[in-house]
Amino acid sequence: MSQPSPPVRTPWGLVVLLGSLTAMGPVAIDMYLPSLPAIATGLQATPGEAQATVSAFLAGMAIGQLFYGPASDRLGRRPPLLFGTVVYVAASVACALAVSPAMLIGGRFVQALGACAGGVVSRAVIRDRFTHTETARVLSLMMLIMGLAPILAPLLGGALLGLGGWRLNFWFMVAFGVAVGVAGLLRLTESRSEETTAHAATETPLQAYWALAREPRLVGYALAGALNGATLFTYIASSPDLLIKTYGIPPGAFGWVFGINAVGIIGSNQVNRYFLRRRTPDQILAKSSLVAVGFGVLLLAAALTGIGERWSVLPALFLLLSTYGFMQGNTMAGALNVDPRRAGAISALMGAVSFGTGALASAAAGVLHDGTPRPMALVMVVALAGSAAVLHLLALPRQATGAA
Repeated sequence: MSQPSPPVRTPWGLVVLLGSLTAMGPVAIDMYLPSLPAIATGLQATPGEAQATVSAFLAGMAIGQLFYGPASDRLGRRPPLLFGTVVYVAASVACALAVSPAMLIGGRFVQALGACAGGVVSRAVIRDRFTHTETARVLSLMMLIMGLAPILAPLLGGALLGLGGWRLNFWFMVAFGVAVGVAGLLRLTESRSEETTAHAATETPLQAYWALAREPRLVGYALAGALNGATLFTYIASSPDLLIKTYGIPPGAFGWVFGINAVGIIGSNQVNRYFLRRRTPDQILAKSSLVAVGFGVLLLAAALTGIGERWSVLPALFLLLSTYGFMQGNTMAGALNVDPRRAGAISALMGAVSFGTGALASAAAGVLHDGTPRPMALVMVVALAGSAAVLHLLALPRQATGAA
């Protein structure tokens, strides 16, 4: 394996800008979770229709990324990013003015189509500017910004709900989208390389994706990151019922418990940055993937036995979710390093696979739902075992032979 490169000066301005652009999606997901019951009441929606607003957003995030990635390789990083921000703002206005469940579901889908541009393009910009190891460091650093969303967004969403109802959440999203869009317009410079420009002109998006799908290392990194990330999606979908109904935690305290786990994710990302001074991303992945499986088994044991109930399940869940910080930045950096000429397409493919896998995992937990933490824990441990398996079988062995 190659040795880690020495750290460069931290580009704080770029990190804050790209982190804020990427946060459009997390803000839109996490902020309105406390408002779901109020939305169902206000629009006379069934619980299933209210839940569909979440599913529609996840579907939009998965589908939309597939378009922005190749577009950013062919047209440059700025145009798709600015277009996506405009779509996000317009759809947020539509959500705020929704008069029926169907209108809100449609608005959420389109809102996601715009929100996903921030994450796709930001990851490609980072790979344009940094090496493999430095890409992993900067992606981990971005979690300082992005990680504030799951901590602050539910709290802010609950506060806005009390001040002006659920529609005020979407008006805040409008303001947030305008702010980050203007910042991107004024501050983000084009970073696409001439090599990427020339190469993108020689193939269609489908050809680019087909070429990437035939790269075993890329498939390994993508599935490893997606399956580990599926635990976070499963937690997001399961947490309101588990924390409020099963464990009796008051709705007003939900945001604080939700935020504690977000702190674990942010913290592990910063520990990952420290480890990257002495280890390569692949060396960290090799060990952290196995540690994640161990925490998954610990959570499953706590859920199956019921010993300690919340006092055993929630700490084990905290440890498990914290592995996200060691897996996501490093798998993304590894994937982007497979073929830097297609950085935009790789970023899009990684994001689409992640959201698609997360949606399937959360749906599986919902089908198995029995009012206990057992379905959530089972889905998580299966996902983590799969993540470790594909990482070691597909992504890492060739790295060990000296591949870049």
